[in-house]
Amino acid sequence: MTLPTLSQIQDAQATVYRYMPPTPQYTWPLINQRLGTEAWIKHENHTPVGAFKLRGALVYMEWLKQTQPGLAGVVAATRGNHGQGVGMAARLLGLKAVIVVPHGNSPEKNRAMQAQGVELVEHGNDFQESLEFARSLAIERGLAMIDSFHERLVMGTATYALEFFKGAPPMDAIYVPIGLGSSICGVAAARNALGIKTEIVGVVASQSPSYALSFAQRKIVEAPSATRIADGLACRTPNPAAMESIWNNVARIVEVSDAEIVDAMRAYYTDTHNLAEGAAAAALAAAIREAPILSGRRIGLVLTGANVDAPVFAKVLAGDFKL
Repeated sequence: MTLPTLSQIQDAQATVYRYMPPTPQYTWPLINQRLGTEAWIKHENHTPVGAFKLRGALVYMEWLKQTQPGLAGVVAATRGNHGQGVGMAARLLGLKAVIVVPHGNSPEKNRAMQAQGVELVEHGNDFQESLEFARSLAIERGLAMIDSFHERLVMGTATYALEFFKGAPPMDAIYVPIGLGSSICGVAAARNALGIKTEIVGVVASQSPSYALSFAQRKIVEAPSATRIADGLACRTPNPAAMESIWNNVARIVEVSDAEIVDAMRAYYTDTHNLAEGAAAAALAAAIREAPILSGRRIGLVLTGANVDAPVFAKVLAGDFKL
């Protein structure tokens, strides 16, 4: 996949900023004490849907409206954040959205998607079954399928990365969680467009290691996904286009355990009073793991979202989450 250029990212920013402002990047003294170095955090938990996904959805759907003016609507499969982003973008751009979720999906995330006006369809016992059903619905109803990885989504995620690189002091390394790959590819696009040398470090859940295994073996490797706390990192089969970009632009991938992610979620709250869902806390978990080698290096951490269910987060704070 060819990564977006600076002008394409700036055009994407113009689209995004019609509907939301840039998110902040802060450095927090207690996080810095915890890591023994200066860390800057990109707060994508501060978007109108509580996660970075809205950016790509806005860019993708504005492009769809321009290229398919008679489009009836869109359909997507999700466990939460992708659906919220698609739902809000569709509402803002006047499109119908159908969102397919597996049975037993988070009631809080389902309500948030329905509040955006989506038609919520429960189908399947896992995300893969929901995805296959969503694709069949797209054909049956004449809707555009909004997959979780696409070049327009990468253009959207690159907008937060451009904000981050311009808003924070020069960073030696940036830690980015990897779900399906749009976020880390957007970071690579912005870094390359600016011609800077910041090292990009990917982070995955050790109980969902497909991207780490594929990175190490330089080929697509499927692996079971069993993470219980970071559903945003739950990927069984890497996207080939994302993987190509990761091979070419990422220095290394760190695997963190569910226990480390839970500790990082708690650290974000105690040190900054920000909510971080499991996937969003993975970058901090990796930095805590690598703290001994970070002294003297300024780093960036991408906090990708805050959409964690209240009962789960209560257990995380109390130290009662069962791993």
